[in-house]
Amino acid sequence: MSVPQTTFHDGKSIPQLGFGVWQVENEQATPAVAKALEVGYRHIDTAAIYGNEEGVGKAIAESGIARDELFITTKLWNDAHKAADARQAIETSLEKLGLDHVDLYLIHWPATVKYGDAYIEAWNAMQEFKAEGLATSIGVSNFHEMHLARLEGETPVIDQVELHPTFQQQELRRVLDDRDIVTEAWSPLGQNKDLGHEVISRIAAEHGVTPAQVIIRWHLQLGNVVIPKSVTPERIASNFDVFGFELTGDQMAAIAGVDEGNRLGGNPETADF
Repeated sequence: MSVPQTTFHDGKSIPQLGFGVWQVENEQATPAVAKALEVGYRHIDTAAIYGNEEGVGKAIAESGIARDELFITTKLWNDAHKAADARQAIETSLEKLGLDHVDLYLIHWPATVKYGDAYIEAWNAMQEFKAEGLATSIGVSNFHEMHLARLEGETPVIDQVELHPTFQQQELRRVLDDRDIVTEAWSPLGQNKDLGHEVISRIAAEHGVTPAQVIIRWHLQLGNVVIPKSVTPERIASNFDVFGFELTGDQMAAIAGVDEGNRLGGNPETADF
């Protein structure tokens, strides 16, 4: 199955469905990513702070898949926002991944509580990395409108944020749309807490699919880029098998109605890490 592509404002594109490895141990990352690549994923999302770039890189190297068929994302951690630190960080990530470039490099958090406006310096450095070919496209993660407004030069191509049925971030999504920034969802299943919601369960039964498949399909139909994570081979495959059905307008509206403002991760405006 060919995964739909979402085009960035810089002309590059990203597979709309990817495979995330947050909270996956380094030794687990290799078999998990290998399985993901086997079932058809070509977009892999990792980060320096995850501690599993080497495991991801090993799976990539052993896959035999041509580099230009893969889309690899990693992220700059909060303590490396100064320009020299950011350069060391991307070079370290590339070494661990075994790559000469990533397709997408993100500032992981604005981290203003602890590091002030250093994320602005990081953004300037990332534009240099793009010009040098170390990253094909550059973006951000966990940024709100107030953070985006202070960036200079290029506009981020994407903002990766917590987003799932009970935390839909509708206002932020509107802001991103207005700025031509793609929305990408982390914790897209609500860390599995949204799977048992009665609306999701009912729709899953109507289609004869799993609740996770319903939620992933919902993200895709909203236009989000989505990166579900699992280390279970059967779930990795199942989460990719979402192109054989389509949610109706009524079903999309029903899921829109389950938003509870249920944030599970840190608030970018108050996070102190």
